[in-house]
Amino acid sequence: MKIKTAEFVISNTDYKKGPTDGKPEYAFIGRSNVGKSSLINMLTNHKKLAKTSGKPGKTQLINHFVINDEWYIVDLPGYGYAKASKQSRAKWEKFIVEYLTNSKSLVTIFVLLDSRLEPQKIDLEFMNWCGEKELPFSMVFTKIDKLSSTQLQKNMAKYRKEMLKYWAELPPLFTTSSESKFGQEKMLNYIGDLNSQIIP
Repeated sequence: MKIKTAEFVISNTDYKKGPTDGKPEYAFIGRSNVGKSSLINMLTNHKKLAKTSGKPGKTQLINHFVINDEWYIVDLPGYGYAKASKQSRAKWEKFIVEYLTNSKSLVTIFVLLDSRLEPQKIDLEFMNWCGEKELPFSMVFTKIDKLSSTQLQKNMAKYRKEMLKYWAELPPLFTTSSESKFGQEKMLNYIGDLNSQIIP
């Protein structure tokens, strides 16, 4: 799939105020500083579509971007940002959960994982929560250009081992680099395939 247009539509903290046109939505979420904004910008070939920042916790709203006038990328706040107040975190968690569990247009969630790290408890907990809520998701390993392929395989194997303690099989899995655009085509083709089953 080729991305011809990508535009910001709306930010809010209430899923009910988001788009109501029924276009398919693909949510992107992960721990703060996992490279979410960079990945969204890489996928859409827009350097400044999603705001990137050296400071974690920059995204604090549900952000909708319309792609090719056919579907939405939904940029969600990062979880596990230690410097945010408990009150802020609780507020984010509430509206993220409400969006993920109530959105009628949500097709799947891309859970971003920093490929340089061993399995993180918070990521595993979030993916297991998705399983409990029967929310489809994919595992997206980011920043693969920052480590050797041997180390990448080791870290991914550890994730597989942890996930298979709870799951009969693993969800779709992607490896990406925002620097080299590795994974762009595979992810967009996957979204394109899902869209072809939904969009008349």
